[in-house]
Amino acid sequence: MMKIFDSHFHIINPNFPLVENNGYLPANFTINNYLEKVENFGIVGGAIVSGSFQKFDQEYLLNALGKLGENYFGVANIPIDMENQKLEKLNQCNIRAVRFNLKRGGSESLKNMIALSNKLYDRFEWHTELYVDSKNLNQLKTILKNIPKFSIDHLGLSKEGLKDLYYWVEKGTKVKATGFGRINFNPIKIMRKVYEINPDSLMFGTDLPSTRAEVPFSYAHLEMIKDNFSTEEQEKILFKNATDWYSA
Repeated sequence: MMKIFDSHFHIINPNFPLVENNGYLPANFTINNYLEKVENFGIVGGAIVSGSFQKFDQEYLLNALGKLGENYFGVANIPIDMENQKLEKLNQCNIRAVRFNLKRGGSESLKNMIALSNKLYDRFEWHTELYVDSKNLNQLKTILKNIPKFSIDHLGLSKEGLKDLYYWVEKGTKVKATGFGRINFNPIKIMRKVYEINPDSLMFGTDLPSTRAEVPFSYAHLEMIKDNFSTEEQEKILFKNATDWYSA
């Protein structure tokens, strides 16, 4: 069985606080729920991503990382004024990225993206992760040119912004092959184009538990990749690209 690194999933533990986002609170999705869902997938590591509904809470993330082990990494919503001592602790606990949720909010504001991204990259070599609709990438170009390293969630979400997504892929930006139930295009066709531009870009993720997605993740999404990419291509998309990104 091919090894898989799940580059994007959420843990929603009822023991830690949640914050309504536009009136929405997700159902529980614990570590045990996650492990049951992916039991036979071949997953050997992954990245837990902070959701808008978790605001700046880091304790749930530290708890989950402590239980899942050293092959798992964290993507945190971090305020720009977080104390250095707390940042050091997050780094020691395998947190490797800061997330900006430009789609739903719940993260630090756009005006602080350059300063915070550079601060965390300079200090810890963390990258930045963007939940952003690709149709908005053009207006963000000046900001993004000043971000050291970043990835884009869910294949950019919209076919209307694919030209701008490809621009950043050419520049070395990572793109998560996640959230097939959130996008408005054929994922395989766009993944083939991204892979053609930059074989090191695509990173598979389950997006579990697929909060607010029209179509939740299922094994069929993973099978789509296996049916349309060679073994060598699958190794990069399902494992190597994300492993290199998070463990560098």
